[in-house]
Amino acid sequence: MIATKDPYPPIEDRYVSLLWAEIEMAEDLAIMHVQLFDPAWDANAFRDLLAESGTSALIAKVRLCELGTPVPVGFAIGRVAADEAEVLTIGVTEPFQRRGIGAKLANGLLRAVNSAGAKCLFREVAADNAAASGLYQSLGFAETGRRKGYYNRREGVAADALILSLDLARKP
Repeated sequence: MIATKDPYPPIEDRYVSLLWAEIEMAEDLAIMHVQLFDPAWDANAFRDLLAESGTSALIAKVRLCELGTPVPVGFAIGRVAADEAEVLTIGVTEPFQRRGIGAKLANGLLRAVNSAGAKCLFREVAADNAAASGLYQSLGFAETGRRKGYYNRREGVAADALILSLDLARKP
């Protein structure tokens, strides 16, 4: 049997930093968002969102070598209203996907909204997005609803939106 190189080698924790995303980081967020989503949010949309009360936003940066400058590779943004929170957007750019960065961002956002007093966290995700569904399932989210044909796709076939929720009071 021939050994194959792992296409997604892990990134050591010491090279990954999670930082609070500030308004000055709106351009970086927009650049990453356009790589991941259609339609994408522009820098002004991120500035407005980051200025809103109740918004928690994290940006993941990775150093590519021992002395390298950290580069932005992912983000997680949520919002708390009363005792409920919602994951607004989360993403990790290629080639950093499937390396645990999304889970680090999601867990950081969970801690942030929990600290802000949220008792339940909601997320909508496209039913055809297996990677996102797997991430949320691993975090303990459960499907609590579905919106038929919610996401329009370029190919003309709409995808359902899964409504997921996580009871933060029960999360260990």
